[in-house]
Amino acid sequence: MTIVVTGSAGHLGEALMRTLRAQGQPALGIDLRPSPFTDRVGSINDRGFVGESLRGARVVVHCANLHKPHVSTRADEDFLITNAAGTLVLLETAVDAGVEAFVYTSTTSVFGSALTPRAGEPAAWITEDVAPIPKNIYGATKQAAETLCELYGRRRRVPTVVLRTSRFFPEADDDPHVAAAYDVANAQVNELLYRRVDLEDVVSAHLLALEKAPALGFARYIISATTPFTRDDAAALREDAAAAARRLFPDYEALYAKSGWRMFPSIDRVYDNHAAVTELGWRPQYDFRRALDNLAAGRDFRSPLAQAVGVKGYHGG
Repeated sequence: MTIVVTGSAGHLGEALMRTLRAQGQPALGIDLRPSPFTDRVGSINDRGFVGESLRGARVVVHCANLHKPHVSTRADEDFLITNAAGTLVLLETAVDAGVEAFVYTSTTSVFGSALTPRAGEPAAWITEDVAPIPKNIYGATKQAAETLCELYGRRRRVPTVVLRTSRFFPEADDDPHVAAAYDVANAQVNELLYRRVDLEDVVSAHLLALEKAPALGFARYIISATTPFTRDDAAALREDAAAAARRLFPDYEALYAKSGWRMFPSIDRVYDNHAAVTELGWRPQYDFRRALDNLAAGRDFRSPLAQAVGVKGYHGG
């Protein structure tokens, strides 16, 4: 029985395929684009192609989608067709194929405007209980796909887990102001405090979700590196993130100074992974402390898997 991975030419899809192949598990990668990790080339909107791909499948990991950077290059309809309608095709076909578990890769971008507190307010503390307020077509269609997953999961037709992943891409920040002001590695290590997760940890979360889905029926989790902060730090993070970090990591500024790095002046949200840790048994390994230790040792802050997958870019998709 095969594990089907959609979006196998992308960052997460490739990482999953690399991991599954290394473990000797039967895995089938599908994508619109050919790649060393794509076994079948085709569209998730093509029912015939999807039906053939899921024949004999035991579980499905659905990573394929249009991403946030595509908002500036693709029509809204493209997002609806790929992110929402494509997910429905996969769910319907999974029912027919008798799939035992379905894991959907969503995004913390679904929270949208809920991530930005008003001036003078503490940083937003983001758990699964926060209501999403999508602010672009990407977030709206990812939320729509989540809703479809919940419909199928709660009806017990396809045990489904939705994973709202924070940033794990290696590309420069899509905010031009951040990209211009901070070295890429500097910005991404900063983000491990509150809004980033390593690719290897994302893979481990997906594999755990596959394992736990039949017992859960339906569940939704935030997947982000473990923050060192608590809700009590929310006001301090918004006011002076460097001081908040210094309190917990007194060595970080000296390490940063050697690389010419600096902390963001303010942090506006924190993703809390407590539910995934307690319910899935997820144990992310790559956090801010580990990044500092790697920086001190002259090593890359990313996992070997993240380094192997590397940079892919989005706009060609």
